[in-house]
Amino acid sequence: MRWSWSLGQLAGIRVQVHWTFLILIGWVVLQHVSRGASAVEVVHGVLLVLAVFGCVVLHELGHALTARRFGIATRDITLLPIGGVARLERMPERPLEELLVAAAGPGVNVVIAGVLAAGLQLFGDVDPLTTALAVDGTFVAQLMWINVILVAFNLLPAFPMDGGRILRGILSMRLAFARATAIAALVGQLMAILFGVAGLMGGNPFLVFIAVFVYLGAQAETRYAQTRSVLEGVTVADAMTTRFQVLRSDTALGAAAEELLTGGQEDFPIVRNGGLEGMLLRRDLVTAVRARKHEVAVADLMRTDCVVAEADDSLHATLMKMRAARCSSAPVVRLGIVVGLLTLESVADHVTLGQATRRGERAGVASIFATD
Repeated sequence: MRWSWSLGQLAGIRVQVHWTFLILIGWVVLQHVSRGASAVEVVHGVLLVLAVFGCVVLHELGHALTARRFGIATRDITLLPIGGVARLERMPERPLEELLVAAAGPGVNVVIAGVLAAGLQLFGDVDPLTTALAVDGTFVAQLMWINVILVAFNLLPAFPMDGGRILRGILSMRLAFARATAIAALVGQLMAILFGVAGLMGGNPFLVFIAVFVYLGAQAETRYAQTRSVLEGVTVADAMTTRFQVLRSDTALGAAAEELLTGGQEDFPIVRNGGLEGMLLRRDLVTAVRARKHEVAVADLMRTDCVVAEADDSLHATLMKMRAARCSSAPVVRLGIVVGLLTLESVADHVTLGQATRRGERAGVASIFATD
């Protein structure tokens, strides 16, 4: 994520913090100062926030490590003022996998809260179940209860919280993925409306923010499920474009730039005798032309690590690979010969046509049963 600072790695996963996290720290300091808190209390508040977000990192690590068990890598974990985000390279395909990955995060918070409660019971001077909620409760007691709250909040059955994904995982065991998502999204949107009403009536802007966040998250999940439904059973050959321009490895970048300007194609397969040698990406070409490297050969700039798709590959699986590799297009081969080019635009066109066809089919079925 842009404008993020790296904090290091945990279990081979990069952990980073977005600059807006500083706003949260500043807000905590301001709240303490505005009510006349001492310097010690201000430091206590900041340290508590940092400890909470340490728990959030472990929460996201729970998701990431569970996903790894199912062969799903995690790009990074990013801390934001509203929580943490573990960016998985793809979403779990099977309902049980999604359920377990989603439940792993809150499960980590349950363990943390349990360990802290046991520590308070064994070594502390307070009873964690009676005095920990007090404003002047001990640092450990406050951290314990915050983890309990995190569990309760994340288990709310609303996207994009873990509870929404758990609900969809359970529903997907009996229903189609798109139908399960639609139901889980509807539950989430109803909860978002309740949050919004409660926030407006109670004058709580934070609840209103959560309401908007949940509502938009539910909409995004619905769109993803609809797109995935359209792509089910579709191969790369169904969505690729067969009208594309290829380049030779000895082509000058200046000539390639002319093709870019006149043809409308952004990325170019580099071929020799029909076989693929690499890909010339638009962003690399533009950068080189701006540096006045017009006479440099394409071979010096082409990439050999881009996704290459077989014509009979699953379109959805190929899209996930392209997303993980951050490729905007992929050459399509059959028996080693380049036969097409899969671009995000050609996929979007296919999805749009597929959705329009399904709407037309539903309208046609409805008209059959319509009565005057």
